[in-house]
Order: sequence, then C-alpha cells, then structure tokens
Amino acid sequence: MNLHRSPLLKHLFALATFGVAMGFFEAVVVVYLRQLFYPGGFAFPLRPMSPGILSIESLREISTVVMLIAVSILAGSGSLRRFSFFLIIFGVWDIFYYAWLKVLINWPSTILDWDVLFLIPVIWIGPVLAPVICSGTMMALGAYFLVLLNKGHAVRIGRSEWLRMGIGILLIFITFVWDFAHMIIRGRFYSRFWTLAADPDFQRCIAAFVPSSYNWPLFIIGEVLIFSAMVSLGRRVKQMS
Repeated sequence: MNLHRSPLLKHLFALATFGVAMGFFEAVVVVYLRQLFYPGGFAFPLRPMSPGILSIESLREISTVVMLIAVSILAGSGSLRRFSFFLIIFGVWDIFYYAWLKVLINWPSTILDWDVLFLIPVIWIGPVLAPVICSGTMMALGAYFLVLLNKGHAVRIGRSEWLRMGIGILLIFITFVWDFAHMIIRGRFYSRFWTLAADPDFQRCIAAFVPSSYNWPLFIIGEVLIFSAMVSLGRRVKQMS
C-alpha cells in the first residue's frame, strides 16, 4: 500500500507546487493590469479595456486553463484520475492566486470584496469568497475521486450524479454571469455580442455598473447538488465493494 501511495503523493505534491507557482504568476499579471487600469486601487465600476487588450486577456485566461489541463494529463493515467488532478490543481491555483494578491498588494481587504473572475463568454463577477469556495469544492471532489481510485474501487459516475453535478455547476455559473448577461439582454446587445468590446453603448453600461448583491441562495443550491452527487457516488461504490 505504501508503494502504491508514494507515486500519488509525489504527483500531488508536484501538482500543488505547480498550482502555487501558477497562482503567483497569475497574481503578478493582475498586479500589472491593476497598476495600468486602476492605479488608485481596484473597484467597480470597471474601466473598459480596448478590444485588443481584452482579446489578449481572454487568450491569456484560455492559455492558463490549457496549461492546467496539460499538466493534469501528464500527471496521471485514466480519464477520471486526470480529471481529479485537474480539479485539485485548479483549486490550488485559484486559492493561491488570491493569497498572493493579498501578499503583494494587500487585496482583497475582505473575502466579500467583488472581483472579475473570468471574461468568457461574458464577464464573470462575484465576491472573492464564492470562487474560493468553488476551488475548495473542486479540490474536495478531486481528492475524493483519488481516494476511491487509490483504494482499488471501480469508480463509475452515474447519470443522476452527472446530472446533479452538471446542474449544480450551471447554477453557480449563472450566479457569476447573471449581472452582465442581464445587462446584455436588457439592453438588447445580444445582436452585437461579438463586437461588445468596441460597442460604446455597452461600454457606458459597464462604466456605470456597480454590483450590489450576489445570489448566495442559488450558489448554495449548486454546492448542495454537487456534494449530494459525491455522497450518492460514495454510497454506491461501498455497496458494490
């Protein structure tokens, strides 16, 4: 058993180290961006970026996710093990991203400060606490899968479990994109979706928008659905053992 666990622990240590380093790299980039766009300190309303900078920033976000996926593929064999590694490294990266921002620029001042989380397909926003909880959930889910696999269980995620996890993820996603998606729909910008970065009317909406509330009830429902799927999977695996 020790011989079996040793490679796993080495992989997890290496992945965690990579995640911490990636978190620092991401934080440094954001420090530079905030010095350029928010020299007085980051706050809403957002300062619109030029279409060129926005495209580059979107590609940077995509490349970060691609790197995390690539490292996860190299670290393991089997789709579920690789997926588990990805969940863990993503969670470590995101949590340490905020930890490094706190070290470098003493931000956020509280875990309820609002942040821009992602840009694709629309701007994601939310209190810092929300993505940190999501990252913790991803790490817990990935670790749970690895524990089951490491015990020799044949882990097969059922349809109902996939459905619950999928709905939970969708609900959490909605809480992040709701404000800007609502802005696009309410202003009927959807016909100009692919040119919003250069749309002066939409940029004026962004320049006036300050978030006031976050849909925590919907977020909690999403989290409960994800954890209920984990519990269901664990019970079924034990029954099959």
